[in-house]
Amino acid sequence: MSSTNANAKPQIAVMGAGSVGCFFGAMLARAGFPVTLIGRQVHVDAVNQHGLLLDTKKFSEHVSMKAVTDASGVKGARLVLFCVKSTDSESAAREIAPHLEPDAVIVTLQNGAESPELLRQLLPQRVIPAVVYVATEMAGSGHVKHHGRGELVIGNAPESADVKQWFHEAEVPVEVSENVMGPLWAKLIINCAYNALSAIAQKMYGEMVQVEGIPALMETVVTECLTVAKAEGIAVPGDMYATVRNLASTMATQYSSTAQDLARGKKTEIDYLNGYVCRLGLKHGVPTPVNQTLLTLVKLVSKI
Repeated sequence: MSSTNANAKPQIAVMGAGSVGCFFGAMLARAGFPVTLIGRQVHVDAVNQHGLLLDTKKFSEHVSMKAVTDASGVKGARLVLFCVKSTDSESAAREIAPHLEPDAVIVTLQNGAESPELLRQLLPQRVIPAVVYVATEMAGSGHVKHHGRGELVIGNAPESADVKQWFHEAEVPVEVSENVMGPLWAKLIINCAYNALSAIAQKMYGEMVQVEGIPALMETVVTECLTVAKAEGIAVPGDMYATVRNLASTMATQYSSTAQDLARGKKTEIDYLNGYVCRLGLKHGVPTPVNQTLLTLVKLVSKI
C-alpha cells in the first residue's frame, strides 16, 4: 500500500456504525486514527455532539470522531470497515462504490460467510474477509457497551500486514490467516448454535445453556453445520463442539445479535446464518432439520 507519508495514520471509515463497527472504530480513533462513522441520524447526532461513549470492562470514555449519515463518508479512507447487516450488503456496497478511493481496502466485519464474495463481484477494490470475535451491544445512541473479547482474524492479502499493524496500534489483536474461510465458518457455526436460541428465548448465553436439553440441541446444530461445511470443501479448524460448549462461560452476559434485533423490532440476519447452512445443505443433499427449525422459529417470532 503506497503512501506519501509512511508515518501518517491513514483515514478510516466505518460503513455501518452498529455495535461492532463502533467498537473497532472507537478503538482506532483512541489510537489517533482519523475515523468517520457512517450510521443512522440519531446515532450520528449523539457522536458528533458528545463523542462515542466506549464502555468496556477496562475503561469507559467518550471518544471523539466524525460521524455522518451519507455513504460519501468513505471518501478519502484507505481502510473501510464494512459492518452493515448482511441483509444490506449489496445496497451498501452500491452506495459506497462511487466514493471509494481506488486503493481503498475493505475489510468485512459481518456475520455469515457470503458477503466477501458478493462485494468482490460489486467492487474493484481489495476485499478482505474478517472473522470478528467480540461481544458488544448498542446501549443507547452514541453508546457502545463491550462485554468481552475483541480480536480479529483476517484473510491474507498484500495489504493485510498494514491492516494488522494499524489494529495493533489500537490494541486490537489481529491474526492473518491463509485460509480465512475456515475460521469464518467456525464463527458461522457458533452463530448458528447460539443466535437463534438466544433470540427465541430472549436469554443471555450463560442463562440459556443452563436449560435442560439446550446443550444437546446445540451439539446437533454443530453436527449439521460441520457436515455441510465438509460437503462445501471447507476445513473448519479446532474442536467446534468444545468451542461452542465453552463460549457461554466467556460471554455469559451476551445476547446474540439476532436476539437484540428481535427485541428492537429489526430485521434479523437469520437467513445468512442458519438459513445459509440450510441452503447449502439443500445444494449438497445434506439434511439440516434442526437448523431449519431454528430458522423457521426466528421468522415466526419476528415482527418483520
